[in-house]
Amino acid sequence: MKADSEQRSGLLYGIGAYGMWGLVPLFWPLLEPAGATEILAHRMVWSLGVVAIWLLALRRWSWMAELIRQPRKLGLIAVAAVTISLNWGFYIWAVNSGRVVEASLGYFINPLVTIAMGVLLLKERLRPAQWTAVFIAFAAVLVLAVGYGQPPWISLVLAFSFATYGLIKKKINIGGLESLAAETAVLFLPALGYLVWLGASGSATFGREGTGQMALLAGTGVVTALPLVCFGAAAIRVPLSTLGLLQYLAPVFQFLLGVLYFHEAMPPKRWAGFSLVWLALAILTWDALRNARRTRAEALRLAAAAAAKPASDQAPSVSEPTSAASEPAPSPSRHEPAS
Repeated sequence: MKADSEQRSGLLYGIGAYGMWGLVPLFWPLLEPAGATEILAHRMVWSLGVVAIWLLALRRWSWMAELIRQPRKLGLIAVAAVTISLNWGFYIWAVNSGRVVEASLGYFINPLVTIAMGVLLLKERLRPAQWTAVFIAFAAVLVLAVGYGQPPWISLVLAFSFATYGLIKKKINIGGLESLAAETAVLFLPALGYLVWLGASGSATFGREGTGQMALLAGTGVVTALPLVCFGAAAIRVPLSTLGLLQYLAPVFQFLLGVLYFHEAMPPKRWAGFSLVWLALAILTWDALRNARRTRAEALRLAAAAAAKPASDQAPSVSEPTSAASEPAPSPSRHEPAS
């Protein structure tokens, strides 16, 4: 029962995280004329402030001493911090450069990259349908490369960096809020140093574009922290395959925003590439659902077999000869099912 409750809460956390990430392209253009690197530095600095206040309110500090005594986990957190900062920076730049659709492609590819990492790094074995989806996705990248005139490198960087981040979060296995606090602590000093340098050189936009823009830049802490806390909470509660399925939410929202709101071009070759990606994801989803049904059916069959076993154990006692009645009665424990 507790495991089911954990999975349900993890599912809700995941939906919240990917829903917010899907709508965030509406936010980054509001921060202009700040560049992507300045926005990224503000994300790092203000996120730590938001998380610190959150931890202070909840009085959750005891995990820090335990984490400090685990150098391997600290190293993984440092790698996660660098990986997610790379993802953030490229994504902000892509959105503010009018490449929301290409950014959305990165998150469409993400589940397939996660599967590939499972094969290469975790030695997982793929089912035939999963191999088919991977090959179709590879063909889609080739088609898109022809359409763009070059490989869709923004999409690939976003896909591989976020898949790597998800894998590392799975290995770290600490709470979403605690993990984000540790990651932003790693990023805080470099980011703060960069902002100080920008201010000293007169290149910073913070404080120069009015209080509204200052408030928006400070708000990057909330915009960053909230979905990442939800994602971290989901990553330790649901399987990696479930996270892969939930990832579809964010790119769907991003793609629709890119086409319908930002009016980005979708020539035929790009539609062809995206259609192949969607076909791969449809096959992947169908296979995952079919496998989940088979797993549930097998679990029910084993449960039914286990429930029927005690009755069959008792059957020989009915056919015992009447002379056995004169023997001493067996103790009740002989007929109890094994615990």
